[in-house]
Amino acid sequence: MGAGVGRIDAKFASLKEQGRAGLGVFITAGDPDAKTSAALLKGLPGAGADMVEFGMPFTDPMADGPAIQEASQRALKGGMTLKGTLALVREFRQDNQDMPIILMGYYNPIYAYGVDAFLTDALDAGADGLIVVDLPPEEDDELCIPALKKDMAFIRLATPTTDDKRLPKVLTNTAGFVYYVSIAGITGTASASNDMITSAVERLKRHTDLPVCVGFGIKTAQQAADVAKVADGAIVGTAVVNAIKDSLDGEGRATDKTVPTTLDFVKTLADGVRGART
Repeated sequence: MGAGVGRIDAKFASLKEQGRAGLGVFITAGDPDAKTSAALLKGLPGAGADMVEFGMPFTDPMADGPAIQEASQRALKGGMTLKGTLALVREFRQDNQDMPIILMGYYNPIYAYGVDAFLTDALDAGADGLIVVDLPPEEDDELCIPALKKDMAFIRLATPTTDDKRLPKVLTNTAGFVYYVSIAGITGTASASNDMITSAVERLKRHTDLPVCVGFGIKTAQQAADVAKVADGAIVGTAVVNAIKDSLDGEGRATDKTVPTTLDFVKTLADGVRGART
């Protein structure tokens, strides 16, 4: 087994041994600039993140709410590209060989890059998995199957509207973990109740042995802890992206507060997750 799926599996095995859930953190590559993004990525493991979803900036991120859309725009304005995103992953891997990095985004930039070239370069850089939100299971031959053949995990989203009839199709060819989107709609707009999340995780567990991580709508350490009591991982995106945004100057540029305040916020989330089952 290569580094891709293997690194994710090793992380969840380690978390299981520790008797706790993991914290996944989403940031957009190049937000607000490449240097700051590299410093944030490098600092996330020390702040308690167990896994990173690294957003590939795109001009039309239709599944994302305003905060992540703005992060994409800041990154693109700063000159971030898909090649640049992979360069940031490669830089991170010089110092850290353990933390899984999941590339999250949309198919268009990958298609333009070339699927084979992208998968080769992404694995070579040290990426472990892909979440491509606009490729349903019916399109598996486009990217999912080629990714799995190269041992790159292809992680699927399940939502509150994914019924028991649809779920087996969604879970086919899924590797690494299942990402449960706890709300219907775009990122950062609402939060699901604990009871809804608990029943959803239990339902998914009946269909798969893969770890189940929950994201969308987790904004606080308490919400992260509530998810960590029942799921294998809590994923926080919009709240972290907002922490970055709140630290920027009036022109949307990084300040000396950007990295430390964002990482401090991640530490509070990590403390919530780590204390959830004690």
